[in-house]
Amino acid sequence: MQAARASRQSLWLCIVLLMAGGIGSLGKQSRQGSAGSLQKSGTTYYVDSTSGNDDDSGTSLSTAWKTLARVNATVFSPGDRILFKSGSTWTGQLWPKGSGTERQPIMIDKYGGEPKPVINGNGKAEDAVLLKNQEYWEIRSLEVTNTGTSPGVRRGVRVVAEDYGDAHHIYVDDLDVHDVNGNNEMKENGGITYHCVGDKKPSRFVDLRIEGNHIRHVDRSGILGSSTHWIRSKWYPSLGVVIRNNALDDIGGDGIVNVATDGAVVEFNVVAHASQRSQDYNVGIWPWSADNTVVQFNEVYGTRGQHDAEGFDSDWNSRNTIIQYNYSHDNEGGFLLICNEGSQSPENSVGNTGTIVRYNISQNDHHRGIKLSGPVRNTLIYNNTIYVAKGENVDVVLHTDWTGWATNTYFYNNIFYVEGIARFSYGVKGNPDGSYETAPGPGKSVNNVYDFNVYYGVPPADDPHALTSNPLLANPGHAGFGRHTISGYAPQKNSPAVDSGKAIENSGARDFFGVTVPQCGGVDRGAIESVACAK
Repeated sequence: MQAARASRQSLWLCIVLLMAGGIGSLGKQSRQGSAGSLQKSGTTYYVDSTSGNDDDSGTSLSTAWKTLARVNATVFSPGDRILFKSGSTWTGQLWPKGSGTERQPIMIDKYGGEPKPVINGNGKAEDAVLLKNQEYWEIRSLEVTNTGTSPGVRRGVRVVAEDYGDAHHIYVDDLDVHDVNGNNEMKENGGITYHCVGDKKPSRFVDLRIEGNHIRHVDRSGILGSSTHWIRSKWYPSLGVVIRNNALDDIGGDGIVNVATDGAVVEFNVVAHASQRSQDYNVGIWPWSADNTVVQFNEVYGTRGQHDAEGFDSDWNSRNTIIQYNYSHDNEGGFLLICNEGSQSPENSVGNTGTIVRYNISQNDHHRGIKLSGPVRNTLIYNNTIYVAKGENVDVVLHTDWTGWATNTYFYNNIFYVEGIARFSYGVKGNPDGSYETAPGPGKSVNNVYDFNVYYGVPPADDPHALTSNPLLANPGHAGFGRHTISGYAPQKNSPAVDSGKAIENSGARDFFGVTVPQCGGVDRGAIESVACAK
């Protein structure tokens, strides 16, 4: 049995590593291809803060420019490359002008060594790096910081489309953004932000990629979008938004928030220690006013507080959000929030409808497992595994009122594995610190359907095919940092969760580790499908 278990764990580990490496490599090749094979002409400019001279041409190593002012005063042409010398430092704002074209984007990169060149806003500019009403730019391989003498409106990198129309192909890649002391009272502060303003002309981004960046100790947001087109009467969402492979740590407020998008993909990110200084309502990763968002293969941990403070959230004015294959652990506010502010008019909001939550794992998330707040509709939650450790006291599913209550919520094939204390409940009263006084049951929430779930250590919901016996997981409660550490949530061969679940239409056909579902005679319960079929 131990040999079989080790074999299964090795298989799953190989699958996830190959999958992550393959997708990451493909993404990298795609980005390099856009900057390399498509570039047919253009001038390369060099910038050296020590030995450069702004009176020179800038077009060779020996005639490099010196200052940001020289770069900012230049209108660059399609295919141009601006290379900053490795190890050099500039103080002030980087805002080069001009736009590229579809086949000839303009690139910012480094030369002459491994250390990233530093752009230090020094608190003197709101944005250390800025693009405004420009398109076809790729910015990579910079270190960016922006600390002033006191907190203020401040960002590391900001891209803006203001009364511009569609701004195409903005890639922000492989940056180290850190120590930005923004204003924690204002969301549109922090690490990397995009902003759309369409007071005179509808404006948005098309093909916006924020990939492979390291963001740490910034206030208030890690990666954030904002737009005047968030309301439905002015709906003009950004398209082709990809937020991928970013590592965030020590974030004052929210980790990653995509806003006013359609079809955004948020994947392979790690958000550690969000909501560290802001006392507003913050979450690790969440879409707001966004349709058809896919949030997948992410890890979120250490989110602080109970003003939300979950790992993940499907927020209001959003349709058809999919949250899948994520790992949430040690978040003080819980694993997941699904919410809708019920007082909004139809001109502003479509509410929250059609959220799908599947094949995620939550370990030691505190206070709440899944919170449904306000009149969210038609939510499907299946094949997730939620582990509650000894000493924890958790509302494993919590319904609350936010000018209305949830309707039509479906829970299938989930494993609720409780070694502490847990319950299915509703909020009787909200407290100033974000906690709730709760009572058993769904409150005024209606049509909550539970079927084929596992309830180990917790009184079951009204579930006609409930399992209350031990699901015999391999080693629950012992996952660490990284999605690859969670193989202990796999069911053993003789687990009652194997082959006993409900078949879900359009389920994605894979489990947390990419294993095809079903493997054997039927669908398993929980986030990991067994590959050891019963004889």
